[in-house]
Amino acid sequence: FFKQKTAYEIGVRLVGSEMCIRDSSGISKLPNSLKVLLENLLRFEDDLTVNKTQIESISKWLNDKSSTTEIAYRPSRVLMQDYTGIPAIADLAAMRDAVKSKKVDPNKINPLTTVDLVIDHSVMVDNYATKDSFNKNVEKEFLRNGERYSFLKWGQNAFNNLRVVPPGTGICHQVNLEYLAKVVWSHEHKGNWYAYPDTLVGTDSHTTMVNGLSVLGWGVGGIEAEAAMLGQPISMLIPEVVGFEITGKLSEGTTATDLVLTIVQMLREKNVVGKFVEYFGEGLKNLTLADRATIANMAPEYGATCGFFPIDDETLKYLEFSGRDKNQLEIVKRYAQEQGLWVSDDIVFTDTLKLDMSTVVPTISGPKRPQDKVLLTEASKDFDLNFKNITKRETFSTSKVDGTDYEIKDGSILIAAITSCTNTSNPNVLIGAGLLAKKACDIGLKTKPWVKTSLAPGSQVVTDYLEKSGLNKYLDELGFNLVGYGCTTCIGNSGPLDPQLEALIREQKAVVASVLSGNRNFEGRVNPLVQPSYLASPPLVVAYALAGTVDVNLMTDPIGQDQNGNDVFLNDIWPTNHEIEALMERSVT
Repeated sequence: FFKQKTAYEIGVRLVGSEMCIRDSSGISKLPNSLKVLLENLLRFEDDLTVNKTQIESISKWLNDKSSTTEIAYRPSRVLMQDYTGIPAIADLAAMRDAVKSKKVDPNKINPLTTVDLVIDHSVMVDNYATKDSFNKNVEKEFLRNGERYSFLKWGQNAFNNLRVVPPGTGICHQVNLEYLAKVVWSHEHKGNWYAYPDTLVGTDSHTTMVNGLSVLGWGVGGIEAEAAMLGQPISMLIPEVVGFEITGKLSEGTTATDLVLTIVQMLREKNVVGKFVEYFGEGLKNLTLADRATIANMAPEYGATCGFFPIDDETLKYLEFSGRDKNQLEIVKRYAQEQGLWVSDDIVFTDTLKLDMSTVVPTISGPKRPQDKVLLTEASKDFDLNFKNITKRETFSTSKVDGTDYEIKDGSILIAAITSCTNTSNPNVLIGAGLLAKKACDIGLKTKPWVKTSLAPGSQVVTDYLEKSGLNKYLDELGFNLVGYGCTTCIGNSGPLDPQLEALIREQKAVVASVLSGNRNFEGRVNPLVQPSYLASPPLVVAYALAGTVDVNLMTDPIGQDQNGNDVFLNDIWPTNHEIEALMERSVT
């Protein structure tokens, strides 16, 4: 494979440029994300869309750490989900129809770039807290979307370079991470094999999740995605790159969710809108690939175009762990080391900031924006502060709902969802949620009856290791049964609430809340009747479902009573890092 020296030199030979990545102008000190853009320009230089000026501008970026030069970027592939992918396939079909009307072979119309479309945005949480919730929700999904899915099935068979991942499989970003991404792409050209960085654009903003695997990509609009499908370049300015140095290690009792919510707040304050963010530092060795993906996923929430991680041993470990071909691992390692894309601290950035992970504490975010970090100890006060214009009222009584009498009040949690690509890709927090559920069940705790609970993992890998660990039955016992593989509550597909509850909320104007392990919590997004929504780690979602209200300090107040009537506190059931790691080692294969 490597008879051709290095891919940058291959790119140079293909396009006729004399520029090389390791020249005397210090290009080796460029941020890795810009090296990927440089390789892309070298490979596609044609003196039309890509010219020498664009290439030299990336070298000159080192002088001012910024540039006003517009470049033409061609990603290796395109990732789509069903909401935004269907219009693109419809456009291709319309183009075929137009070509056919001109008496030209319509089969000539095909994507020129590899396109993967993952159906993940259509499943809704109609059924929950039962063992057959998944089957019933998928059945309803097909009934609602039969025509759309038939069209996609046709498209998959009709077009070249188009693959469709069917419903009930996983969220596009987790499927991308676990299966589609290669880190280093390759193809045959005139009898020779060529290697180059895996790059993409996606029609979903959280395409950045794959940056955790050192694959450069971000979300774009439908027109840009279709242009990329048809081999056209995407015009963009050479971005500023903010370096984010990570040191230390997360303390006992904190999660990757706490870390990412802290990072979101820091980078929002830094104002990285329209910029690349690139992570470095000795703390990277303490972050699993899943942790990195969690951080990269929320780049849209901290405003950056992408949140890029370097290639290192953890990258190779994940590729091997997720079943990638051993030859592919060798290609990735050798390519990254020879091209200067391997992890290094000898890099120049536009600006930098730093976080010691040992300072991170349990955190949620809300009630309306993902960047509004709230310490878990201050959550109850935050609710009062944000809704202080509401007079604290007496508890609202309801009639029987599903045969149970209960009461709700301002702050009652109506929806608790373990959902979204952000956290359900991370075994640490999912196993943590399962262990917390087990400890709660062992002492007789139950979720409050007014809480609509759901578990929507990012892929079938999650349910596999939850079943192997035996934790799925405890999550099921607390109502966190599998409802589907898709975005569900995170994009507003939370489904209806109990009709009597809906009537009560409207009549009394009750301020009810949701807690989800998602990435966005804008008012009304989760459910039109729910105002405050808080982002939290999966274990905290379970804990809040047990408490039943956000108007509680989980760090000091009891979250329920055991079978003997004794108060139970979060600390009593929170799993230790050792417990989580030991179970992960046995269950995640």
